[in-house]
Amino acid sequence: MNTLELIQQLSEATGPSGRETPVSDVIRSLWEPLSDELRTDAMGNLIALQRGNGTEPRPALMGAAHMDEVALIVTSIEKGFLHIHRIGGADRRVLLGLEVIVHGKEDLPGIIGTRPPHVLSPEERMHIVPWERLFVDVGLPHEEVVKRVPIGSPISIRRPLISLKNKLVAGKAIDNRASVAALTLALQMLRKREHAWDFYAVATVQEEVGAKGALTSAFGLAPTLAIAIDVTFAKQSDDSGSGTFAFDRGPTVGLGPNFHPQLLQRLRDTAKSEEIQTTLEPMPGHSGTDAWSIQVAREGVPCGCLSIPVRYMHQPVETIALRDIERTARLLAAFTTGLEADTYPRWEDEL
Repeated sequence: MNTLELIQQLSEATGPSGRETPVSDVIRSLWEPLSDELRTDAMGNLIALQRGNGTEPRPALMGAAHMDEVALIVTSIEKGFLHIHRIGGADRRVLLGLEVIVHGKEDLPGIIGTRPPHVLSPEERMHIVPWERLFVDVGLPHEEVVKRVPIGSPISIRRPLISLKNKLVAGKAIDNRASVAALTLALQMLRKREHAWDFYAVATVQEEVGAKGALTSAFGLAPTLAIAIDVTFAKQSDDSGSGTFAFDRGPTVGLGPNFHPQLLQRLRDTAKSEEIQTTLEPMPGHSGTDAWSIQVAREGVPCGCLSIPVRYMHQPVETIALRDIERTARLLAAFTTGLEADTYPRWEDEL
């Protein structure tokens, strides 16, 4: 499976938090030939199962990557123009001039605009345009807009993926379609390998508004272990401190209270044996990933986390290295095949 073509297909699909069906349909078409079972649960999570070859009842590993994207929502209509606000963490600084798709009773193309700088006061020019002065123009008279666009309609950014030099790509929704791509490539690898454990690949919903899909899917599946795959902050020109990570050096491995120390060590050992470079990423509190919800499902699920560095997060030009997607997939597949039937992490006082 070509990684560039895969991430392009996933990035350009639409899937605002709470309205993930279009991107879910794309993922379903990719996962169907790679799965023994494939279903969508009541929350909208897409769940693929690859059965292991161990003795039943088999332990299960859950690999979770959220498929929703930050987006906008229609809050009111004034003289045919749509007032908007954010779904998730959309970055208001970069919205002006963007092409969008308004998901009303039918999809409508639109643009985000505001008053031109010529008519602003000097003070207004110094500040980011507030939400109440941003609007979406779909080119229709007020009466038609009211008929076609219900209040509360989601709006997604319209942006084709572009290829940059050095095998980098940029586009919308790389957070977290890059991880969905890695999960897809891992499924493809595991299809050709034996693994003792059942493997659940889960494209979760509504992570950007509270990791809700991860919580319900983990409750329903009750996995033995789980690995969340997400993105993290890549280094860019104005970054000099800690908490950012270089491109083309593989994924980071999460370290902190959200992650079981033995899963952390096993991920690092697997990466070393597979000659995959990784970097430790300290996460002292809320990890901001699906692992935060999965960890407390039912009586608790030991979790790990792999994160792929991305520049310009929550902007419509999120940038990533294709090789980091591929390395993350290889590590997840190798970790899965390396699980023995009796593997289960223990805490220090149980050893």
